[in-house]
Amino acid sequence: MEMDKKDHSNQQLSTEVVTNNFGHPVLTEQNIVELLYQDKWNNIKDCKVASDKFVKRYHQIIEDNKETFQHFDTTEFNDGQDGYDQQNRLNWFMPNEYKNFDIESYVLGQCNTPEQKQRVEHELALYKSHAMMDVLQFLKYMVDTLRKNNIVWGVGRGSSVSSYVLYLLNVHKVDSIKYNLDPTEFLR
Repeated sequence: MEMDKKDHSNQQLSTEVVTNNFGHPVLTEQNIVELLYQDKWNNIKDCKVASDKFVKRYHQIIEDNKETFQHFDTTEFNDGQDGYDQQNRLNWFMPNEYKNFDIESYVLGQCNTPEQKQRVEHELALYKSHAMMDVLQFLKYMVDTLRKNNIVWGVGRGSSVSSYVLYLLNVHKVDSIKYNLDPTEFLR
């Protein structure tokens, strides 16, 4: 991919940018991703693409996703970041079977002892108070999708391992009851 040298010759990228015979940078897909993530390049139409395959792939991705791309402006929400987060969660891609999934009954059904049930009820109350029940539904969908596609994920990370509900959903492999972890460490 080529771009005018004057536009981005001073960009600091982790991968080397090669120039063509005319002195224009020839950007790799990695270069472009870095520029986009660093918010240093916002005008994709300035890019000259050498690969017709890349152009076709780009246009196909745009065409396939034109119905799903949306812009949310945080100033539209009176309750700030929380309202913005809630609105974005309404637009997550998740099949209806998971959007309508009774996550509460599911995790309670995974309990084998009164101690587990009490812990789950306590955590579910915390998730509800933080308006995060839809997050649990999404995590159920994510774990099921990872399993179905034979994708391996880690044993656990950070404060999420203090949630027994996430353990029952197989998000992590740490039994927080066994290790006496405080669920409020995750849901502050």
